[in-house]
Amino acid sequence: MKKILFLVLILVFFSAGCSLTSKTKETKALTAEEAKVRVVDFINKNLMQPGSEVSIKEISEENGMYKIIVNISEGQEITSYLTKDGKKFFPQVMDIDEVAAQNAQKKEAGDDSTAANQEIPKQDKATAELFVMAFCPYGVQAEDAMLPVVDLLKGKADINIRFIASIEGDDINQVKSLHGAIEGIEDARQLCVAKNYDNATLWKYVSEINKNCYSIYNQGDDVYKKCWEAAAKTAKVDVGKITKCVSSEGPDLIRAEDAVASANGVSGSPTLIINGVKYNGSRTADGFKNAICSGFTTPPAECSEVLDTTAAAASGGCE
Repeated sequence: MKKILFLVLILVFFSAGCSLTSKTKETKALTAEEAKVRVVDFINKNLMQPGSEVSIKEISEENGMYKIIVNISEGQEITSYLTKDGKKFFPQVMDIDEVAAQNAQKKEAGDDSTAANQEIPKQDKATAELFVMAFCPYGVQAEDAMLPVVDLLKGKADINIRFIASIEGDDINQVKSLHGAIEGIEDARQLCVAKNYDNATLWKYVSEINKNCYSIYNQGDDVYKKCWEAAAKTAKVDVGKITKCVSSEGPDLIRAEDAVASANGVSGSPTLIINGVKYNGSRTADGFKNAICSGFTTPPAECSEVLDTTAAAASGGCE
């Protein structure tokens, strides 16, 4: 995760009574080394996917706190802060002036996310396409947030997974994807599941992959093979059938996805398109549900149900 949930930061402020100071008795300050150990332990146990770990690149003192540069997976870094007593952690730094300037520029360019989300056209049956890369952490989080929406609106809305990858020729091992060929092959595998099974089976398989296999994809083909095959069996997917499909049909399926992504101007994972319009709102289950429900001419009764509003996917993306 390049950007850890902003919700965490909000909760920190609320738990601190909206203040960085308190009148409690003074506590002992941590040393820089103790601060590093505390932050790494906290992030790895509470904020990372299983099997993923962070490290500390640099620590220094700034504004009466420890400023910490955290190395995230895939060479990504974030700047965080820890109070010297080790009790308050600020996982993401926001420059108020910079964010305000960026939002002002978007509005001037007509790229107002709120307005865009209000312009989703209405259809008798809403459609949603979630473009992802199988091993993009942001895409995985978005899929996990979408799962309860899929379950809630099954039979009411068409909610599909699309993939961002490309290929030349007819050898699936030559597929190109941000996290390597192993990711592109998993994209093709999920496309084969979608082709040969119903949508519920696909999402069950994806859920198993995200829960058990996503975090170990870079541990080698043999390790990952055992994991995806176990996920397939749990989802009642025929391993042999899917393996054959990936080899024989995978390249054409990837090419088709590449064409759809290009036609929609999609390059980043995740990108959600509802009734042909890009969604830029909250990446929570309830945010996704509300946006999809706004695309119905007559929303089904299920749209009145409130889903999780706290487990938000990080706001970044893989490009």
